[in-house]
Amino acid sequence: MTGAGGWIVGLLSAAVAVAHVVICALALGVLPGNRKPSTAMAWLILILAVPFLGFVAFLFFGSTSVGRTRRAWQRDVNARVLDAVATRAPADGPSPGEHDGRDAPVGATAAEVDGLARLNRHLSALPMVEGNEVEVLPDYLGSIEAMRVAVAGAQRFVHVEFYIAAWDEVTDGFFTELVAAAARGVEVRLLFDHLGTRAVPGYKDFLKRLEGTGVAWAPMLPIGLRKGQVRRPDLRNHRKVVVVDGHVGFIGSQNLIEPGYDDEGNHRRGLTYVELVVRLSGPVVRQLAVVFATDWVAETGEELAHTLGETAAEPGSARSLETVAGVACQVVPSGPGFVTENNLRLFNSMLYSARASVSVTSPYFVPDETLLYAMTTAAQRGVHVELFVSAVADQFMVFHAQRSYYQALLEAGVRIWLYPEPYVLHAKFFTVDDALAVVGSSNMDYRSFALNYECVVLASSPELVTRLRVVQDDYRRLSTELTAEEWSRRGWRAAYVDNLMRLTAALQ
Repeated sequence: MTGAGGWIVGLLSAAVAVAHVVICALALGVLPGNRKPSTAMAWLILILAVPFLGFVAFLFFGSTSVGRTRRAWQRDVNARVLDAVATRAPADGPSPGEHDGRDAPVGATAAEVDGLARLNRHLSALPMVEGNEVEVLPDYLGSIEAMRVAVAGAQRFVHVEFYIAAWDEVTDGFFTELVAAAARGVEVRLLFDHLGTRAVPGYKDFLKRLEGTGVAWAPMLPIGLRKGQVRRPDLRNHRKVVVVDGHVGFIGSQNLIEPGYDDEGNHRRGLTYVELVVRLSGPVVRQLAVVFATDWVAETGEELAHTLGETAAEPGSARSLETVAGVACQVVPSGPGFVTENNLRLFNSMLYSARASVSVTSPYFVPDETLLYAMTTAAQRGVHVELFVSAVADQFMVFHAQRSYYQALLEAGVRIWLYPEPYVLHAKFFTVDDALAVVGSSNMDYRSFALNYECVVLASSPELVTRLRVVQDDYRRLSTELTAEEWSRRGWRAAYVDNLMRLTAALQ
């Protein structure tokens, strides 16, 4: 090509070359800032390999910030919570109802329990409180029924928050009860993640059914170009919380949807999700109410201070024989509104405190370096460590990224149990010794540590751990153990895919 055309092509080629060099140079100096080395390296590899595509991907997915305004608002909320719970210096002793660590169960010293409680309080402002009752609900339909019954008895308010919500044949009774509660004057509020729920078939019909019911509702972290709602699209609110009158609360892994997740592909494969929820009553429910209130005001601007006051004991109702009394509990929220990765710090601290046993159930186990070291170190110093995961994939990339860690775990002595298909073991909880338990919405993966708003409850109670171990024993009975010998025979193609997906997991 000659003349003006050749000159233009040459100029464009030079511009592209210069842009390539500039992007790579900027990436080397910018990406390592405030990122874990593995995350920065993953982004660098992508940008250096395909600069322009990598640059565009980074613009959309490179930042975990939800904005200065929302983070500043979260700090303000934390400060107000600290004032509300009457914070005292350690020398002054605990606030009324607050756990002081003196009655720590076997397997955890008073100092260790108190240290965990202080860590969580420093990160999220909420204290550990005693005098709670906890019931473990491992049955999918049973947990939805328990929530429906709680709503049926509501007198003041009902607050519902789920990553995925759908009004289907399984949840119809629950939603019908919400509508009935609103009709009799109860304040009913519903939060659901915008993209998480929008992906469910029938989303528009779901919104139409909510209209005019008296139920106040709002999508969480909505994305909408027309409304100027622009942010990294995979920053999501993954919490699952129900609060009734400040007396009863529910938290766990289960979404508000039928056990096949209203997904035709799941139904064709026969996939059914296995979940775990706990029903709470006592002063810890107030902390769940605080978590909901912070999310509600962030999405709607409506303050809910009137729902956060001290509440009397739960009105007299039939208690299940499975209810555990006298449990010390602490709610631990986390997510991009915090900069401290609250759940990751808690999990690591618990693993390093383990003396005899650790049992982890996490459907998506993609640990960062710190969590992998904490878990393998526990096994290497003689702690019996086991991990329950699904044998079948419901998310291709995460499933293969997870598998890339199996060899390191097996070599350290961690026992891996594969829950059989067609079930997806979606429960998220773990126990340490006979002392401590964590139950909630958080997976043990990059997404739950940095990208998702999550919520878990830390509990100190030997009896509750025993109840959770019954569930773990059932998982173990149904599962097949993955051995190092079997894993070594998986083949290079499978290993290649696993390792490739491991790299994508670090692109946070």
